[in-house]
Amino acid sequence: MASGAKSFLADAGYGEQELDANSALMELDKGLRSGKLGEQCEAVVRFPRLFQKYPFPILINSAFLKLADVFRVGNNFLRLCVLKVTQQSEKHLEKILNVDEFVKRVFSVIHSNDPVARAITLRMLGSMASIIPERKNAHHSIRQSLDSHDNVEVEAAIFAAANFSAQSKDFAGGICNKISEMIQGLATPVDLKLKLIPILQHMHHDASLASSSRQLLQQLVTSYPSTKMVIVTLHTFTLLAASSLVDIPKQIQLLLQYLKNDPRKAVKRLAIQDLKLLANKTPHTWSRENIQALCECALQTPYDSLKLGMLSVLATLSGTIAIKQYFSIAPGTTATTARSFDLVKLAQECCYHNNRGIAAHGVRVLTNISASCQEKDLLVLEQDAVFGLESLLVLCSQDSSPGAQATLKIALTCMVKLAKCRPHLSQSVVESLLTQLHSAQDASRILMCHCLAAIAMQLPVLGDGMLGDLMDLYKVIGRSATDKQQELLVSLATVIFVASQKALSSEVKNVIKQQLENVSNGWTAYRIARQASRMGNHDMARELYQSLLTQVASEHFYFWLNSLKEFSHAEQCLTGLQEEDYSSALSCIAESLKSYHKGIASLTAASTPLNPLNFQCGFVKLRIDLLQAFSQLICTCNSLKTSPPPAIATTIAMTSGNDLQRCGRISTQMKLSMEEFRNLATRYGDLYQSSFDADSATLRNVELQQQSCLLISHAVEALILDPESASFQEYTLSGAAHVESEYERRMMSVFNHVLEEVESLNRKYAPVSYLHTACLCNAVIALLKVPLSFQRYFFQKLQSTSIKLALSPSPRNPAEPIAVQNNQQLALKVEGVVQHGSKPGLFRKIQSVCLNVSSTLQSKSGQDYKIPIDNMTNEMEQRVEPHNDYFSTQFLLNLVILGTHNITVESSVKDLNGIVWKTGPKTTIFVKSLEDPYSQQVRLQQQQGQPPSQQQQQQQRTAYSRF
Repeated sequence: MASGAKSFLADAGYGEQELDANSALMELDKGLRSGKLGEQCEAVVRFPRLFQKYPFPILINSAFLKLADVFRVGNNFLRLCVLKVTQQSEKHLEKILNVDEFVKRVFSVIHSNDPVARAITLRMLGSMASIIPERKNAHHSIRQSLDSHDNVEVEAAIFAAANFSAQSKDFAGGICNKISEMIQGLATPVDLKLKLIPILQHMHHDASLASSSRQLLQQLVTSYPSTKMVIVTLHTFTLLAASSLVDIPKQIQLLLQYLKNDPRKAVKRLAIQDLKLLANKTPHTWSRENIQALCECALQTPYDSLKLGMLSVLATLSGTIAIKQYFSIAPGTTATTARSFDLVKLAQECCYHNNRGIAAHGVRVLTNISASCQEKDLLVLEQDAVFGLESLLVLCSQDSSPGAQATLKIALTCMVKLAKCRPHLSQSVVESLLTQLHSAQDASRILMCHCLAAIAMQLPVLGDGMLGDLMDLYKVIGRSATDKQQELLVSLATVIFVASQKALSSEVKNVIKQQLENVSNGWTAYRIARQASRMGNHDMARELYQSLLTQVASEHFYFWLNSLKEFSHAEQCLTGLQEEDYSSALSCIAESLKSYHKGIASLTAASTPLNPLNFQCGFVKLRIDLLQAFSQLICTCNSLKTSPPPAIATTIAMTSGNDLQRCGRISTQMKLSMEEFRNLATRYGDLYQSSFDADSATLRNVELQQQSCLLISHAVEALILDPESASFQEYTLSGAAHVESEYERRMMSVFNHVLEEVESLNRKYAPVSYLHTACLCNAVIALLKVPLSFQRYFFQKLQSTSIKLALSPSPRNPAEPIAVQNNQQLALKVEGVVQHGSKPGLFRKIQSVCLNVSSTLQSKSGQDYKIPIDNMTNEMEQRVEPHNDYFSTQFLLNLVILGTHNITVESSVKDLNGIVWKTGPKTTIFVKSLEDPYSQQVRLQQQQGQPPSQQQQQQQRTAYSRF
């Protein structure tokens, strides 16, 4: 179970001895001042770790100034170490506050007599180009050094020139002529020309500069036909076109021309590589003629390596808009000529090629055409795609080499795509997969199981047909305890859970448990239990969690597994619910709640400061509250029988004008129940908004829970509380929406069924009848009968994003307030860094950070003056875009009322789709607003009955006149 710890621990550096920022900097400073070169170097190379740990400007500024001093007075090796640190910490450079001082210390070395020192300085300046793009002294030094006789210095100047050209339009415009002279000059050696040419890729700041650079490159490519020159020039040409955007069609034609006419394989390979780059970046700029030319080249070439490259480009294009352009009939032409289908001819020819890679790309092209051009009659094409996929499957599943596995992944991805777009082909695809599973290698079997699970998720109707074959295979695998066998046990179990859809039969459970007892380790059993929880097979999951309880070494893991066991048991209790049987439903819910309460206590014990399990606790608490609300609703419905209305109910209803009062206490109970469900829906919405790092399936699960709460509150309102104004238009759920999982499919079907029932009873048998209460109770039971799915984010956090805030001014001691005079405004600076885990931006990325600042008065001091209401509170919001994961902004706060104010800064983020997520954190500081000395003196004099002196009034006037 040790590897399970990975998902519980945050990413890096938490186990170390924590030092505060100043102590850490002092420690490194001590090393820098050491007389030993080794200690100095060690101190220098530890700076990037310091920046990562404390990424705020005040520390980074001090650290870089210290490094600049080392650079100024140290030897070349130390300078090289400082250069490497600067290049590693490029995203922190903009946090340097004293840029002038930093540059001055570094730049002083440019006047050294040592060409190596000058070269390191030039590279240092080039690495800092992002913060000093327009420094003329740096520009001048680079120009001078390009004329140096020392090769090391010239190469450093070329590096710096490339970096400055990328950042500065002025520098790029000024250096362009110099570069072209050097490239065309006879005195410049060829190897130096090869290094100078790539600078031209950065000349894209305006159209004229890009145009002159293209002309120069055009001259070079014709004047210097040697292989190296052509390769470097063509690649620079492509990068320039990709950045400036306007010349991409011309560039595609040029590359195709070289691919077709140049006999050198190296040049052809470079042309293919650049065409692939342009196919990924701008597929919409590819015309039909371009694709046709590429197809002709691929059909004619005798070399497999080149054919593979060209097919790779065509496979990329076939998955984009370019394929529709290729098959569209041009206006004026009556029919599509045979040659326009060269792409199809090429793909069909390559499907059965003896080179695996070529065959894989051929199949990809056919699959993409079948998926994209659905309006065409492509029956032959579809059959070719299926046969090609089957032959690839047979070929690659027997081979465990990495190349074969990569090809198999392509083939399986195509199978899933084909089954999704052309469901009538899925049966033959599944049959071929099941047939091949028995004879395949373990590594291939794992991938094939993933493919089967994906197809069964999309088309549940195929699940039952798989089950027999899968069970036969499950009985025979697992003879050894190798990693691949363990992985295969998990993958096969997952497919079985997906395929069985409803509850697992006892036979299936026994086979799985038998195999786990024979060969599996604890981690495999846990992963299978996790999949069972995800698929709603809670009885199986509970037994597995129970068996694992004694196999973990940590107390936290024990409590975690115990909580999962209790949750599985709680959900299992709900499987026995029957429609119309409300008393047993209440006892099932009570039994379930008992287990849930045990589980939440255990889950709380499993949380640690590093891993507080916020989402898990929030999700389970909401589930408990939802079950209690369901139970309360059934009791309320029953109260129509158990607590009939009093004799005077009709009179009350007539006097109040509310017909519902005739039914007695059920009217108020129903109103409370509806409010409860609305409140739960709001809380589910808050949980959704706080789960920025969750995968889409988990978020959809939370959304379904929220919708079930809204559905019940709507049903209560439509049936009982306000049937006249109930509208069903906004609640009709479109069946066309793509459903991702079996759980979602079943929930949507329950939603639709409940809505139909409610609509059929709406405005009938007023005000309340037993039919209405039965409809509500049946809706509750129908929702609870769908087994809850615990999705991935409940167990595993694949993306980790957190925000760290720093406020200034900040108190030395968190408990003591910051003092400010009430006639002044407090300038609050908020800085922040965005911290990521190992996979930043896996599900969504931050576009901007919203900062909300609010102040509330904690305690008053002094007299209670009449203050305008505007001055009582401060509520402000600002939106800032982080750059290199850092942001900063300022707020001006008015604290007129004397006393202690509580200032809260809360951050939330906005992703690239414009959705706002409440990620936190929330930071609080205390500010004490003090009376300014002059007002205090005036007030004291007034209390003593003396008018303020003329001199003091004069002082006040002078003080205010400055502003």
